[in-house]
Amino acid sequence: MLRDPELRPVCQIFAELGAPIELGRGKAGLRRIIPISGGTVAGARISGRLLDLGADWQTIFADGSVELDTRYGIETTDGALIDIRNFGFRHGPADVLARVAQGEIVDPGLYYMRTLPRLETGDPRYDWVNRTIFVGTGARFASSVQIKIYEVV
Repeated sequence: MLRDPELRPVCQIFAELGAPIELGRGKAGLRRIIPISGGTVAGARISGRLLDLGADWQTIFADGSVELDTRYGIETTDGALIDIRNFGFRHGPADVLARVAQGEIVDPGLYYMRTLPRLETGDPRYDWVNRTIFVGTGARFASSVQIKIYEVV
């Protein structure tokens, strides 16, 4: 008998963001790069800091929805390095998305922000991340993003 999946909390990421770099209109929509300049990772299974070397390559569609495509690095408190690639979407009512885009504090329950994080490391202490499916839920603020990551078990 097939078992229904469950979610187990792994960590929360608090990413600090730099100023967006606007690339202009591409084939799919408005393109922008948002630097990830650091931050923290807190959780029972992974804790540490974000390295200052990542970014989110976004596509903003005509309806205001956003395709998220991030890549950044985590250094755990015990010295492991973890690569994270996080693909997802943010969408919701036009007025809510406009407020988020202006940097206002908006209740994350008013819009959808979900991701599919993929983690990879060569550190044997965290080898389990190389063969685990993760999902994330997030919130966007003026100069930061919060992502809760869950392991699908």
